[in-house]
Amino acid sequence: MRRTTSPFSLVLLGLGTFLLVLAPLLAWYVEPRAAVNPIDIDTTAVYTGRGSVFDTDRIETVPGRKITVTQRVRGNVEDSERSGNAVWDVTTTVDTDKSLPAADPHDALDFVPHRWVMDRKTTRPVHCCGEKPYIEGEAYLKFPFDVQKRSYQWWDNTLGDTVVLRYRGTAKIQGYTGYKFTGSVPPTRTGTRMVPGSLVDQKNRPQVLAEEWYSNHGFELVVDQATGRVIYAQTGPKRTLRAPGGKKDAAVLLDSRKVSFTTATQKEAVRQAKRDSGQLRMVGTTLPIGAAVGGFVLAVVGGVLVARGRKEPESPVPADTSGTPQPTLTM
Repeated sequence: MRRTTSPFSLVLLGLGTFLLVLAPLLAWYVEPRAAVNPIDIDTTAVYTGRGSVFDTDRIETVPGRKITVTQRVRGNVEDSERSGNAVWDVTTTVDTDKSLPAADPHDALDFVPHRWVMDRKTTRPVHCCGEKPYIEGEAYLKFPFDVQKRSYQWWDNTLGDTVVLRYRGTAKIQGYTGYKFTGSVPPTRTGTRMVPGSLVDQKNRPQVLAEEWYSNHGFELVVDQATGRVIYAQTGPKRTLRAPGGKKDAAVLLDSRKVSFTTATQKEAVRQAKRDSGQLRMVGTTLPIGAAVGGFVLAVVGGVLVARGRKEPESPVPADTSGTPQPTLTM
């Protein structure tokens, strides 16, 4: 009897071996390359709250006004592809009910355009491609992938510097759990502005180069651990003017204890976080484990079938009944 190998057993063995090789490739090669920041992003986040704002018509600070902050982020695909980095153009507008809706964002209480360039994998700032301002730190608009339970240096564009955000445990936003970070900014001089002297208690001077000061009552960010996407943001900005060399605020331009993501912005951020983190988990965990388990089973079954084979009787050699001697091969 002799054994033969069936094509089916060879197919099982080959497929099992392929899946065993595929599993680590998915986890160690494909997944890290899937965790990259997009270049074609187009998203809008809206914050609302109440606070005091400077009314330019009345030339005074008015309390209790509704404040709306709109932040739009659009990827510049052409510059991103040319540089190999993620180039995002960002516009931030601050409005009251008086300036909303606005046909031109320049009519807002405050309008700030800028450009953020980052490494697509690490989210670290890259200084090229018309970046403005010179952004530093570990995170801005989003955190790096695979967020850790530690403090991060967050870029505050109004401050023009980084702020330490400390890990404060977890929090649920719209039923989805993320990492919570908090921080604040003490009163800090950020620049100067030419204003009427009367605005900063110097009525005898028609124009004064007043000092601009900024502080923040508190940041609170809740972040998706896998992708670094911010699913909830809260900020408490305060911007004031002081007379040159002054020790106290003379005029309040903006002051709010809390301006935060609207419910709609939270829901959209959570939806995108679930989608993106789910894709990373599938490529980095679910598929590799499934491929490893399936490959092992198929390889074992295929190997057993190959080892057993299929028994077939050997064909008998027909006997020579002619009596004629068989020729012998000689050299």
